Formats: sequence, structure tokens, C-alpha cells
Amino acid sequence: MRIASYNVNGIRAALRKGFLEWLGHTDPDVICLQEIKATEEQLDLSLFERAGYPYHYWFPAEKKGYSGVAILSRQKPDHVAMGTGIGYMDVEGRNLRADFQGVSVMSLYIPSGTNIERIDHKLRYMDDFRNYIDQLKKDHPNLVICGDYNICHRAIDIHDPVRNQNVSGFLPVEREWIGDFIDSGFIDSFRHFNQEPHQYTWWTYRAGARARNKGWRLDYGMVAAPLEKQLKRSVILSGAVHSDHCPILLELE
Repeated sequence: MRIASYNVNGIRAALRKGFLEWLGHTDPDVICLQEIKATEEQLDLSLFERAGYPYHYWFPAEKKGYSGVAILSRQKPDHVAMGTGIGYMDVEGRNLRADFQGVSVMSLYIPSGTNIERIDHKLRYMDDFRNYIDQLKKDHPNLVICGDYNICHRAIDIHDPVRNQNVSGFLPVEREWIGDFIDSGFIDSFRHFNQEPHQYTWWTYRAGARARNKGWRLDYGMVAAPLEKQLKRSVILSGAVHSDHCPILLELE
């Protein structure tokens, strides 16, 4: 089972940049999208169906042109859950889950902390999300939570840990949260296989950051511990350039 995840920073913009050609070449069984910034009515859904993904589920934010997540799949899910049931989360379109024969795949988009107000919102979201997952995994232990966590876990995950230590995305409280989340029963699938530095999934558009690889690793494929023996591969696909993020891909046997 090949599962990809990609913050596309606007699915309509990504389509204009060759997203579907990339999708056909990469050929995941399931792909989780974040920051779609569109509703189904604004898209030609037949494009995805012709690309081999007849099952597609969209959970946009109520605010137009903002946030939103989606899951595309080749196989029909056994069940799809839109949102978490927590109102302030769901109006921003940040959680979507599809269950496939005992494996539950979630597309997740944790808020960014662009100012003090949004940092408080982000921290509240993180705590409520953790509680939600602690309950969810009792009935769905085989969780794969893919998406943009908007947090770099360790110094190895950011190009300049010293200068960014007081910047949201690398704050001590955020790093502690994601460490505790992993310790609660998840595997950071990329670091399970790869401990090399300079491995990033997001670059600012400013100052040629991507060409200089001055990036952050914000996107994760978190795999529940019961799936560890089935986890065969996890990579960053940095060659994809449809967004300020790049996709990730993991494989389960």
C-alpha cells in the first residue's frame, strides 16, 4: 500500500503546474492532500477520475480559498470520516479519514502560528487533536496520520535551529508536543529509515531558499506502532515542485 501526502498550497494552482502528471508517475494507492483551498464545485472532478482515482473525498474550510484537506484513492474505502466532530477544527477543514481493510489513513493539516492569536489557536488544536487521537486509536489502532504538522521535531529537521528557536514551528512547546505524540504510540516513518540531515519538505519562496535547501521538515507520515513490521519505506519526494511544500511517500506491506 503506497500512501502519499502533499500540501499542495492550492489544488487549482498545483493542477496548472502539472500535478496530475506527477501523480500518474508516482502512482500512490492513496494520496492525502492539505491546503486544497477549493471546494468540489470549483474543481473538475473528472480529472482525478481519469487519472485513476475514482474515489475522492474533499473536506474544505468554510472560509473560501483557505485550508481544506482531501483524500484520493484507487480503492473504495470501507468508511470515510469528515472532520473530528470538534466544531472549531472542522470549520477550517483540517481532518479527513478513510478506512481501508483495517488501515485508517488520515489527512491532517495542523494550523500554523502566524501571530500570537494563531499560536494560541494552534496549541489548543494540538491538545484537542491529541485527545481525539487517543480515543480514536482504541477502535482504529492501525492509524496512518499523514500531513502538514507545521512543526519541526528536532534540530536536524530545520536548516537554522538557533535563529528559529523562537519561531512558531520550532517552539519548545511545539517540539515537545510532537515528541510526546510519537511517544504515545506512533512512528515518524521517515526518521525510521533516514537519519541524514538537510531533509526538508517546505521552503519559503523568499531568497531562493529552495535552491539553497534552506528548509523545514513539516510534513510527516506518522504510522501507529502496531503497523511497524508492515512499514517498508518512507521517503521525501523533493523533486516535486507544484507547491512550497514537497510530497512524502510511505509504503506498507
